[in-house]
Amino acid sequence: MQEIEPRVRPFDPHKRGYRVMGVAESFSPDQPTATLGAVVMRADLIVDGVALGRCRVMGTDATEAVISLYRSLGRDDVNLILLGGCIISLFNVVRVREVASATGLPVVCVTYNPSEGLEEVLVRRFGPDAEERLAAYRELGGREELRLKTGYTVYVRRVGVSRRATEVMLNSLTVSGRVPEPVRLAKLVARAARSFLGSSP
Repeated sequence: MQEIEPRVRPFDPHKRGYRVMGVAESFSPDQPTATLGAVVMRADLIVDGVALGRCRVMGTDATEAVISLYRSLGRDDVNLILLGGCIISLFNVVRVREVASATGLPVVCVTYNPSEGLEEVLVRRFGPDAEERLAAYRELGGREELRLKTGYTVYVRRVGVSRRATEVMLNSLTVSGRVPEPVRLAKLVARAARSFLGSSP
């Protein structure tokens, strides 16, 4: 049975004033929690919002953590959520469709390496406890390969936004290399916050 698409706001990548919330993580396998960073970036690459959150390393709470990040900003001018990975913090799966449904926003997840899939890895790693993660992973569906104007290839999952709009948005927000600026800056924020909080007495 085909899944019903979540109802989200339409996204126009040609609109001069659109805003994207980029989300990325920083974690260490020997720590129980990961730090999440969120950066709100305008279409002209100006940053006008930052938020921090947490999720559990090897947990199952990444979806709720991303939704909470968005809600913590308390603003209604964000037009799209851009995730730096759907499977974060050692197999903590973000249910992209649930994020879209809860926020009313299109969601794009971008990754950078080809993969044969993670089902066998999840079963091997978690054994009988893998079912919840497997269901969340299968729900993500396959990835689409996109070639950026920078010459790099990325792999995307998307909900509530067309392939063409996704391509235009990523090309607009990727200045060099293959990492879009909202995700790149969110990663820097998350890494700095984790380093600072980890060194606090």
